[in-house]
Amino acid sequence: MNSAFSRRSLFRIAAAVGVAGAAGAWQLTADSPDDRVHLTSSARLPEPFTLPLRVPSPLTPIRRDATTDYYRIVQRRANAVVLPGYSTPIWGYDGTFPGPLLVTERGRRAVITHRNELPVPVVVHLHGGHVPEASDGYPTDLLSPVDTMSPHDAMMMTSDPLAHTMIGERDYIYPAGQPAATLWYHDHRMDFTGASVWRGLAGVHLIVDPDERRLGLPSGTRDLPLLITDRAFDATGAFNYPAIDPTALHTPGVTGKFGRGVLGDVILVNGVPWPVHRVGTARHRLRLINGSNARVYRLRVDMPRGDGHFVQIGSDGGLLREPQRVDELTIAPGERYEVILDLSGCSVGDRVDIHNDLGDGNTTRVMRFEVVERVADTSTVPDRLSEIAPLHRHDAVTTRRFDFRRGDSGSMSGWLINGRPYDPREPIARPRLGEVEIWRLSTDLDHPIHLHLNQFQVLSRNGAPPQATDAGWKDTVYLGASELAEIAVRFTDYPGRYVLHCHNLEHEDMAMMATFTTHT
Repeated sequence: MNSAFSRRSLFRIAAAVGVAGAAGAWQLTADSPDDRVHLTSSARLPEPFTLPLRVPSPLTPIRRDATTDYYRIVQRRANAVVLPGYSTPIWGYDGTFPGPLLVTERGRRAVITHRNELPVPVVVHLHGGHVPEASDGYPTDLLSPVDTMSPHDAMMMTSDPLAHTMIGERDYIYPAGQPAATLWYHDHRMDFTGASVWRGLAGVHLIVDPDERRLGLPSGTRDLPLLITDRAFDATGAFNYPAIDPTALHTPGVTGKFGRGVLGDVILVNGVPWPVHRVGTARHRLRLINGSNARVYRLRVDMPRGDGHFVQIGSDGGLLREPQRVDELTIAPGERYEVILDLSGCSVGDRVDIHNDLGDGNTTRVMRFEVVERVADTSTVPDRLSEIAPLHRHDAVTTRRFDFRRGDSGSMSGWLINGRPYDPREPIARPRLGEVEIWRLSTDLDHPIHLHLNQFQVLSRNGAPPQATDAGWKDTVYLGASELAEIAVRFTDYPGRYVLHCHNLEHEDMAMMATFTTHT
């Protein structure tokens, strides 16, 4: 195994300097911009809206002290029932898909110990987390399997001299100061993020605080984290993923035209295909998380009576300043939106469907709420949710430009930023902590662009004001083909190496990522 890793570890560095020899690893076919390939399942699929939604329970800390909650998660192979009548092999946090729900309190530090019992290295990224460099999940900070022979063998799995590699177990330390928000965690290993997340390495992490609880928003069983993913299944019920190397040990990338991004034909919510959730006539808080590799959703409410719509209350980084009505919601990979679905005007027996207007066939369906009882509802949606200090353009000390597009580097084709493939050795920017910067993001095709460490504010799109759903603190912004967005960002607290990248995971694995380093 070590020789395989040492050969693979040269891949990105060779690409960065244009060395031939690894060209097949992320060579893209010359597909047209509108050509997207969908995987088709061979297994028997359930009828939509027949399986109950699985609502996760929070993971219990293994111990607590005056300042910190401690958790332990084992990453291991397991079998899960995703489709009725089949056993699906997964790579799972604690052997589940999705992984355990983590709910941590603002004001209390969280330490999550991850143990790697998988056959490959892993990296854990808390997506949206404001955390120090050592716990961010930098793509080369590998946690090697427990049976790795020695520290030297672990270092041979990456050619990055700055990588923080460990064997067997690693503590990820998350400080206590981040506001309440809907986050998620997933694998972030260089070159193989798409394959690992597709196999099951994803879970939800909520940060809560007393100020949020005092608002009176829907809570308890009416506060629903919803991790939306798409998958395809082979005839045995296994996840079907078009990896060049199914072992995820040697050669990164996907076959043929799947380099545009892998799309499945089954929509899962919390790991359940097209679920139905039986509810009462009350407001529900939906924490929508797009955990798909590449699929973008445009969500819409179909309500049999009344005016079906969402009320958006939050974004990637937490609550908005004030709620806003949203008739449809476009959510790209990595994005999160918190919305209120008000079912108080429904009657018992009503069926309220969440549709995806960017899908076709059964991928137009996401989930159903079936109203089964009339209930009292004391929840509220106040006119003011939080205070958000704006980042002003006139306070910016510099403007940086980042162009996301397909291109060539040496003898290879891939997805590039400013014409360069990902190279962990060379930062693309060195922002100073505490200073406001304007980052101009441009695209060739559609790219959801994600920044680590801090959220940002969207200032403009294509020279016009931002969309209504761009409000609040964002860490992922979705740009369509040939679009331009300006964002204002201020990195705070933690110096070190972080990344920005496309959150289409196949694009990320094929080099559309760059390092930035923060400094005092």
